[in-house]
Amino acid sequence: MKEVVLRSITNVRAGIYMLAALLLLVTNANAVIVKGTVTDPLGAVVIGARIQLIQGQQVIALGVSGVDGIFEIRSTAKGRFRLLGSAATFTPGVGKDFYGGVTEVVSQNVVLEIASVTEQVTVTATGIETPVQQTSAALSLIGYEEFATRLGVVDALRQAPGVQFVQQGQLGGVSSLFVRGGSSTANKVLIDGITAEDVGGVFDYGTLSSTAISSAELYRGPNSVLYGSDAGAAVVSFNTPRGESVRPVFVYKGEGGNFSTYRNQAEFSGTRQKLDYYAAFSRLNTSNALPLDEYHSITEAANLGYALFPGVLARFTLRNGVSASGLPGAHDFFGISNNGKQSDQDLYSGLTLESRTNNDRWHNLVRYGVTRKREQFAQYAYEGTVIPVFGFPENFGNVVTIRGANGYSATGQTSFFGSNSNASTNRDELFFQSDYAFSRHLSGLGSFRYENERGTFVLPDFVENERIKRTNYEYTLQFQGDIKNRLFYSVGGAIEKNHLYGIAGTPRIGLAYVPVRISNGWFRGTKVRASAATGVQEPTLSLEFASLYTQLQENDPNAAVDIAAYNIRQPTAQRSRSYDAGVEQNIHGERLIFKAGYFHNVFDRQLEGIDSNGLQQYFGLSPTVANTLFEGYVNSLAFRGQGAETEIEWQAMKHLFVRGGYTYLNAKVIQSFATDAAAAQNGIPTTNPNLPGIAIGAFSPLVGARPFRRAPHTGYFAVQYSVSKFSVGMTGTLASRSDDSTFLGFSDVNGDNTLLLPNRDLDFAYAKLDAHASVAATRKLTLFTQLDNLLSQQHIGPIGYPSLPFTARGGLTYRFGGE
Repeated sequence: MKEVVLRSITNVRAGIYMLAALLLLVTNANAVIVKGTVTDPLGAVVIGARIQLIQGQQVIALGVSGVDGIFEIRSTAKGRFRLLGSAATFTPGVGKDFYGGVTEVVSQNVVLEIASVTEQVTVTATGIETPVQQTSAALSLIGYEEFATRLGVVDALRQAPGVQFVQQGQLGGVSSLFVRGGSSTANKVLIDGITAEDVGGVFDYGTLSSTAISSAELYRGPNSVLYGSDAGAAVVSFNTPRGESVRPVFVYKGEGGNFSTYRNQAEFSGTRQKLDYYAAFSRLNTSNALPLDEYHSITEAANLGYALFPGVLARFTLRNGVSASGLPGAHDFFGISNNGKQSDQDLYSGLTLESRTNNDRWHNLVRYGVTRKREQFAQYAYEGTVIPVFGFPENFGNVVTIRGANGYSATGQTSFFGSNSNASTNRDELFFQSDYAFSRHLSGLGSFRYENERGTFVLPDFVENERIKRTNYEYTLQFQGDIKNRLFYSVGGAIEKNHLYGIAGTPRIGLAYVPVRISNGWFRGTKVRASAATGVQEPTLSLEFASLYTQLQENDPNAAVDIAAYNIRQPTAQRSRSYDAGVEQNIHGERLIFKAGYFHNVFDRQLEGIDSNGLQQYFGLSPTVANTLFEGYVNSLAFRGQGAETEIEWQAMKHLFVRGGYTYLNAKVIQSFATDAAAAQNGIPTTNPNLPGIAIGAFSPLVGARPFRRAPHTGYFAVQYSVSKFSVGMTGTLASRSDDSTFLGFSDVNGDNTLLLPNRDLDFAYAKLDAHASVAATRKLTLFTQLDNLLSQQHIGPIGYPSLPFTARGGLTYRFGGE
């Protein structure tokens, strides 16, 4: 009897175990499994971190990281999730939302930031999502809050070291970016990973609206390894927001201010199962402060993502901008506004497929990108007075006195110049990237890029219609990793086959060492970094058309013979090389951080215009051949930019945050055969007859002088005070005097140079101070105001272009829906 009872108990136990095993198998078969590794910013694993799986506002499941930092969470729920990670001495971190379905295994790593600063991750610097603490790059991350009350992107990007914006005119005026002494065309610009600049690097930041900009990354230094041509001085990457809320969200923003300025903006976003969506529309109008300088812009943007399969995500992005602005020109030189108009139609779109497999170790990305840009300049009428010069009638402005920051002045009348033109850039781009984590300490990346570029440049007044087509290929290989989470390295190179200039190689190496790990306390956290890199740049359309090679083909009746005889070639790659070193010190638990760096850049083989005399003197062309040309562009310009950058970030109190920076730039022209430079070196420099003995670069800087529009001293600061429902802040951008030209050679009423002024310190120093405030009136309604140029500085732009004076705007943001 006893044996029967024991046998029955044994059978019951076996049945229970089998039932439990069966239930466990059924549960696992219908569960989403989320697993990953928890690390600190330097890649060291965090043991015992609490990871919560969040859906909407509810905690669905949780897990704890083990001794190897690995966690695993199982849940029978499906849909959109987030991970919330927390651990002692770390700031709680919220990850990006993702979709998880039943039976899916989702890999999501968690990086916990020490102390009080939120997690900062870069893709631009390495091509792989990497905490900034592990990179050797000089990098600035600009968040959504910096763009929130701005109309454009220029003022937000000014809050970074090593950069200087030059805006020719007021709102909507052409805005160019100079980084560490490089030219304004040496910056790669990306919008959602799509190449955005014109063929050859020109990009007008003045027409880019802040609408649908969630963040930006500014990489200072060459990065042609990852981004190819035009990344010779910097990379600027803009990102479009993504839908995150389970419930749809509608946001309306309306604002208005002086100078008849108003903007209406609407956004719609959210998620639904595998789909995340975001769309935005805005229209901006303003009269500006000058006659004939009205500006308006319309921006449309969309970002749609869909989880096709476990670990496979498809994403479509689109940004379309249409704008039109008056062209008052250098108003201070004419005394009246030019009657013209600039129109731009810019479209950037991309379709991306992205997959993550093998426990998130293998990542693949393929993207097809489209860029379509159109630009028209229309000269409606020539204002002013008609005066004959050398027997031909010309339109002249009023009599004005031009005063430079260097104390020199000139009085007279200058002629209007301008013409109708049309330009276009069409680019189709195919990009593939595959990166693999061999271990937590070593990753490799390989990529391929194909570009099909087409462009036109039409000058109907000169019966000129130029067209080009370039097909470019780039191959990249890069490795990055670390040794004991202390020494971080990145080494790579790319080979580019450019349709115009052939094959060019661009190596890069970067090192970062953390002798003292980041933690709370005084002087706990030191990072030393260094890098060396090269960059390449292809010429713009207009420079290719104006090159010596093209000019001989179009103007020399014996072009084939002379090109072969004088070994004239297509423009070669414009090159840059950079050395960079810096230190980052956490002075007090990341509440007070100091950064300092040194950079040395050389930009050589740059294109410059050389007249017939220079072509004879420096390139050996015969007088007969040289005199068939007015000017030809050749890769003969070289200049240097070296200096130091400093930054400080200070959490002064719980609600008060202060940051600032200063850059010293020592830029110098090393070699130039341009007309002005050659004449000065030959002892017959260009001069103003009223200022005898002073050599002037009328259209380009002289050898030994500073390149134009690069201030030797620049700085910025920001002060922000925020509580739960109220925020107020002030920002400032400062710059010293810089070299420039009036560019008014041979343009006075006698066809002389009396309106030229010495180049040194010609542009004024300035301090642009802005303020902003916002208050949450209700849960749905926020009121805000933005005050710009509090000191009403008139010389923020280059000489001749008066800046927009003090402006005030106010508005509201209404949010409906969402969690």
